[in-house]
Amino acid sequence: MARFWVCAAGAGTLLSLLILHFHLCGSPVLRKISFKINWNTEQVLYRLDVGWPRNSEYFTGTTFCVAADSLNGLVYVAQRGDNVPKVLVFTEDGYLLRAWNHTVDTPHGIFAASTAHEQSVWITDVGSDFSILWLRGENGSEPAKFNIPHSVTVDSTGRVWVADRGNKRVQVFDKGTGEWLGTWDNCFPQEGPSALRFTPDEKYLIMAQLNLSRLLIVAAPPAGDIGQCSVIGTIQLADQVLPHLLEVDKRTGAIYVAEIGAKQVQKYMPWSGYVL
Repeated sequence: MARFWVCAAGAGTLLSLLILHFHLCGSPVLRKISFKINWNTEQVLYRLDVGWPRNSEYFTGTTFCVAADSLNGLVYVAQRGDNVPKVLVFTEDGYLLRAWNHTVDTPHGIFAASTAHEQSVWITDVGSDFSILWLRGENGSEPAKFNIPHSVTVDSTGRVWVADRGNKRVQVFDKGTGEWLGTWDNCFPQEGPSALRFTPDEKYLIMAQLNLSRLLIVAAPPAGDIGQCSVIGTIQLADQVLPHLLEVDKRTGAIYVAEIGAKQVQKYMPWSGYVL
């Protein structure tokens, strides 16, 4: 018993010293794993997967974006920098499968759209032929105008959600017609969202706030109702990690966060038995 208490005291002392060092010196050890979760009205539990990826030295540039191919169990990370692989491909468990440095120069966003017959990855640097079905927006703060539209996602009811970062709001449009459906501007008094994605059950939107180094868990409205934004929880990341874009795996519910300040991607998993 005496040995147990000696070990416990030693572990507590070591942890205290690490925390003190982190606050005084910006320790990279705790910089990588330090975060806290605040819950307001509902219990939505996530845990940081400290073992993802298996080797953080894979990230040699500035990690701008991440995409999850839930059908094939793959995670794509795009990064910027000189003489670095621009796209890294991992397994869900964090093993690096391959990397490439062609066709991409300065990636900003990435999206995986695989089907049972074809694997497809879209990167904003790669051009393609599209026909415009509808077009909304110019610079401004009025409805359907934007100031740094930074991220887009679509729900199963056909609503398009746009992170209008500079205007500190989210705007919503109809997927088929482009009709403006409403806006959320009550949840972002300090900073607008830089990224947004739905959880697999579409009960929540996960949003990133870049300069606040924070993730928001926001209740998603039912079909036919935009309503008001309601934050039910937050995940506060370490200072200056700067979450740029994020992805939510549609099968596992894992959140992948591309952090341009920390130059890494972190993975958050729902607690066992609780998949959103």
